[in-house]
Amino acid sequence: MGSVITHLSERAVRIGAGSAALEGDLTLPGGASGIVLFAHGSGSSRFSSRNRRVAQQLQEAGLATLLMDLLTPDEEAVDERTRHLRFDIGLLAARMIAVTDWLQQQPDTGALPLGLFGASTGAAAALVSAAGRPEATRAVVSRGGRPDLAADALEDVRAPTLLIVGGADTEVIALNRQARDRLSCETDLRIVPGATHLFEEPGALDAVAGLARDWFTRHFQS
Repeated sequence: MGSVITHLSERAVRIGAGSAALEGDLTLPGGASGIVLFAHGSGSSRFSSRNRRVAQQLQEAGLATLLMDLLTPDEEAVDERTRHLRFDIGLLAARMIAVTDWLQQQPDTGALPLGLFGASTGAAAALVSAAGRPEATRAVVSRGGRPDLAADALEDVRAPTLLIVGGADTEVIALNRQARDRLSCETDLRIVPGATHLFEEPGALDAVAGLARDWFTRHFQS
């Protein structure tokens, strides 16, 4: 797809969520038609090369992006040792909701349709956030996600949800199918042939970006 960018505005943001101050990178193309909030997965950060590659393709399609760290640097250091905060879906979702509320209050993003993009455990946080802010959330995309960890919140999600899984990621395919059956919103499950959990194979991440771009663009316009 050809670029529709007229110019890009990029800035670092710090957003309060309870007692925590969260760091993020906000990119706004000129005339943006919507904004996508990214929730990274287990052991990753807003500097994830995978999420940044997807975000770049969304920006080229005229969508704003906000890549957030849902844990503070101190919390990330603890999580590197204990690996428990990355699975604290309630904490991560509460912080996504705080970021959603912040976006709604900003003059340059408040009027834009909002989508959520979650990877791995971040997908569960995105779905719980979507259930908690149904009027604010227009669409959700999960990449190699664990939507099953959203548990009972799945039944309260109203935003159209796209689940993307690698064809070789068989266990996660099964978990996504189970989650899809619990979702009552518009839902689609797309499998990228031959891709493993991190979509490291040639062309796999570009396939994810294309699916996400089309899903967000279609539902932002509706």
